[in-house]
This record gives sequence, C-alpha cells and structure tokens, in this order.
Amino acid sequence: MASRPPTPAPEAPAPRPTVLVTGFEPFGAGGDNPSALAALALNDSDIAGHRVVGAVLPTVFGASRAVLEDLVARHRPALVVCCGLAGGRAAISLERIAINVDDARIADNAGAQPVDLPVVAGAPAAYFSTLPIKAMLQSLRSAGIAAEVSQTAGTFVCNHVFYGLMHLLAQPGCRGVRGGLVHVPWLPGQGEPAMPLETTVAGLRIALACALTVRKDLRIAAGALD
Repeated sequence: MASRPPTPAPEAPAPRPTVLVTGFEPFGAGGDNPSALAALALNDSDIAGHRVVGAVLPTVFGASRAVLEDLVARHRPALVVCCGLAGGRAAISLERIAINVDDARIADNAGAQPVDLPVVAGAPAAYFSTLPIKAMLQSLRSAGIAAEVSQTAGTFVCNHVFYGLMHLLAQPGCRGVRGGLVHVPWLPGQGEPAMPLETTVAGLRIALACALTVRKDLRIAAGALD
C-alpha cells in the first residue's frame, strides 16, 4: 500500500501589525508621569487590527532618542505616537510641529541642560507631524474629551524626541510610517487643570484608532492667535 503524503503543517498566522506608543519616566518633582502610565495601560491592546506596544522613554536628551530608535527598529510599527506631559494644559494636545533645537529651562534626569543646540546637526529646521491631527481633534471632541491642536511642543525632551522621531521617519528605511507627539495634562492631585488617567487612556485610544483609519486629514480651523 502506498503511504500517504504527510499532512502539511498549518501555516502560522501572520503577526499583527504594531503601533508604538511611548511615554516618559517621571522628571523633576512631579511624581507619576501620566504619559508613561497611559502608554503602559495601552500595551498589548488591539486598536483597529494593530497590536499596541507601549514603552517608557528616559527623560534624558540623547538617550531618549536612542531608546526610541531601538524600539522602532525592533517592532517595525506602522504608526508611532510619542506622548509627553504638559503640565498646565487642560486638554489632550495634538502637536503640529517639531523644531530642531534643544533649549532646556531645567536639567533632564541625567543632569544635562543643553542650550540652543540642534537636536540633529545639519538637519531641517522643523518637521510637521504626519498624523491626521485635525481628524483626531474632531474624533476626540465628538467623544466629549477635551482636545486641541498645539503649535509648540516646547524645547525640552518631548520636542527632542518628537524631532528625532520625525527625522527618523523621513529616512528611506521608514518611509510610509507615520508619527507624531501628543501631550497630556497632569493627573488629578498633581496640579490644575488635570485629567483622570482613564480619560487620557480613552482619548489616546480614540486618537490612535483615528490615525490608523484616516489617511487624508480634515481641513478645519484649529490655529492659534498667539
């Protein structure tokens, strides 16, 4: 009797595409950093068919970019959203532009305090976010979550990472990957105005779903007078 051919092994399911969401470790005397707590809360969740990789970056010039670049190389995400804390803001802030300057009013967690130095020497003066920030704004407000488009990400480590991310994504090996920076408010008890962590996490989930499903941004007013 002829032997039967072996049954082929079932093909392994294709890995889900990933979304990288980062926050920052605490800095100064602020206690918990809500950006890190939110990123970790979203870790390994599913949004629009993508697995979220949540990670925490050091609040340190240079080292933060190195960790981010390693995460991008390791996970090859379709989308990268870096989150940071902007104490004193009342809404989730969708940052429009990253500028090529480090100008630290306070020292980072390693004691460095660069003044008027480029993030990347010889690189462009600025990069725009490639996230659909106006559509994200509308989605957040429609869900009753306070949101705004911000015209400045500051000149501390948040902007440093934002600029470094956009410079990385502009390179040939990352073409097609979109990214940007989102600032979140203080937690209740850290200062006013504040936003509960569950609201911040829900808002980021909505923003990420929008960014993954909207390819062409809306054209609605969200500018500033000053």
